Amino acid sequence: MKVKIGPYTNWVGPYQIAEALCFWAKPVKDQDDIVARKPDWVHNFGTWLAERKDGSDTWLTKLCEWIHTKQKRQEYVRIDKYDTWGMDHTLALITLPMLKQLKATKHGAPNTDDEDVPDNLKSTSAEPKENEWDTDSNHFLRWDYILDEMIFAFECKLNDKWDEQFWTGEHGDFKTVPTGKTFFNHITQKEEDTYTIEFSGNRECDWKGREAMQDRISRGFKLFGKYYEALWD
Repeated sequence: MKVKIGPYTNWVGPYQIAEALCFWAKPVKDQDDIVARKPDWVHNFGTWLAERKDGSDTWLTKLCEWIHTKQKRQEYVRIDKYDTWGMDHTLALITLPMLKQLKATKHGAPNTDDEDVPDNLKSTSAEPKENEWDTDSNHFLRWDYILDEMIFAFECKLNDKWDEQFWTGEHGDFKTVPTGKTFFNHITQKEEDTYTIEFSGNRECDWKGREAMQDRISRGFKLFGKYYEALWD
């Protein structure tokens, strides 16, 4: 596999050009003292560059739009045959670091369902909202939990020994023992003896614990599919 994906193309229009030309103008905060922006006269200058008096586009706006249509994001993907021998593992190599980066750098969270999180993270367990349109106090915690479950699933996919913690004892030796029964081999056209395998070790598995962890892994992949369209920042 070979993948080369470049950054998204950026729109550069008259307003961006105005800000660049007026680089010396210091940003000022809005009336709520929250967001700092260039002074209004810079925006007005951008409008003068972008629009004619009748509201139609200037030649500069048309030029910027034409340039933008020629810009393409670099996207090159080559898939080799061996990439799909274990496609689930191959995709995990890419998906896991992307999920980790998304969680570390995200700026928001999508709407999530209470059924996908523990009781203490449900919206019904959140603090009362001041306004109906506000997000509840568990909104972002739910998304963190769901991302963690996805990450856990993909980490286990890349760890071939994730279930060793449920095994105890030693493998020991094994030997084949005749059963005293025969079967007709259609390939050799003969009656042949059958055998069973006997182990001398004391290897045992906590099957309930292993099954519970496998269920968690499978659930993480289901969450990945359910919230796939929310995996953006």
